[in-house]
Amino acid sequence: MAIMSWLAEQRIEEAMRKGEFRNLPGHGKPLELEDLSGVPDDLRISFKIMKNAGLLPEELQLRAECATLENLLAACHSGAGEKRELGRRLTEKKLRLEELLRQRGLDGSAAFAQYGEQIRKRLDQG
Repeated sequence: MAIMSWLAEQRIEEAMRKGEFRNLPGHGKPLELEDLSGVPDDLRISFKIMKNAGLLPEELQLRAECATLENLLAACHSGAGEKRELGRRLTEKKLRLEELLRQRGLDGSAAFAQYGEQIRKRLDQG
């Protein structure tokens, strides 16, 4: 393994001498690090990979849909039929989310609940 580290260092130093790291996006700016402290350790890598691929885990997608439906329901000024339909859809999404969390053993995870609350706050802000 030491040879691989040495080889990597040699390649990096060579690229620096050639100026290949100049004018990179974000050059001279602080790194924007993600705070993943609220994500359970065993989920961090998979969530990061999915995020980089532009995907959301189903439970987060369901939370986003629930937040959207809650906002629509709160803003609904039309007839009782539309409110009832929105309420029905919201109930279905919440039941699916509860079942999914139960199946994955996340319904009792305090860290996952805290992370979910952080996601909900961000969705409400956006």
